Amino acid sequence: MQNTNNMGSFIEINDTLQLTKEQGFPKVLDYKKHQIKPFTAADFKNKIFEFKNKPQIRLYKVPPVRNFLVQNINGQWLYWGLVHIIEVHHDNIKQTTSGKFKIIYIYTSEEMKCAHRIIDRNKKTDFLKVM
Repeated sequence: MQNTNNMGSFIEINDTLQLTKEQGFPKVLDYKKHQIKPFTAADFKNKIFEFKNKPQIRLYKVPPVRNFLVQNINGQWLYWGLVHIIEVHHDNIKQTTSGKFKIIYIYTSEEMKCAHRIIDRNKKTDFLKVM
C-alpha cells in the first residue's frame, strides 16, 4: 500500500500576478483600446482591484517591491505592467489564493511588446508573438 500522506506544505512564491478575467483581471484593461488611447497608472490611482481563486497557495512580493501584472488570454500571456499586492487571503481547504492589488505602472504598447521577450521568453505563452 502506498502512503498518500504528504508531510509539509507546498507554497508557490510569485513575482507575477497572472490572471484570467474570471480570476479578476481588470475588465477595464482592453488591449485594443490601449493601442488607441493608452492607459496610464494615473487612470487607476485610487482604484483597488480584487483577484480570486488562483490555484495553489501563493505568496507575492510585498510593497514597495513590484509584481508583474499579466493577463492570461486562453493560455497566452499579455504583460500589462506593475502592481503592488496589498492583501492576500489563502483558502487552505480549497488550496487557492485571493487578494487585492493596486496598479502602479501600465506599460506602453511598445513596452508590452518588449516585456514578454525580456521577462518571460516562453514562445508558447507569447500573446503578442514577439518571440
